[in-house]
Amino acid sequence: MIRASEVSVGDELPPLSLRITRADLVRYAGASGDLNPIHWSDRFAREVGLPGVIAHGMLTMGLAGRIVTQWAGDPGAVLEYGVRFGRPVPVPDDDEGALVEVTGKVTKVLEDGTFKVNVTASFEGKSVLGGASARVRLP
Repeated sequence: MIRASEVSVGDELPPLSLRITRADLVRYAGASGDLNPIHWSDRFAREVGLPGVIAHGMLTMGLAGRIVTQWAGDPGAVLEYGVRFGRPVPVPDDDEGALVEVTGKVTKVLEDGTFKVNVTASFEGKSVLGGASARVRLP
């Protein structure tokens, strides 16, 4: 577990590479109750103007948040986490899935001693989450 005394503005979190597969979408749909066909039907997704089946935005958000919880060493250390959904993550119907690259950087020490961490998640070199940041309290 990292300690507040070990953290400085500008510190980069260890990067995270995540694969999202169609099987992940099925599991997430079952757990969340989000059965929208854009997450399982290529035909439907294309009919509504998407490139194909896309990952659930909240799934992408949650997976990207792992970078902060792993760095902090305790999910309870994350006091706030928010994002804007920028681009969809198309998930191909294969064994590889979609590769999402996640990075994080400490950008501020707040007055209450917590840290602001900006998170970047990208697919094929393009950002998929905008304004993603967390507020973290470290021991």
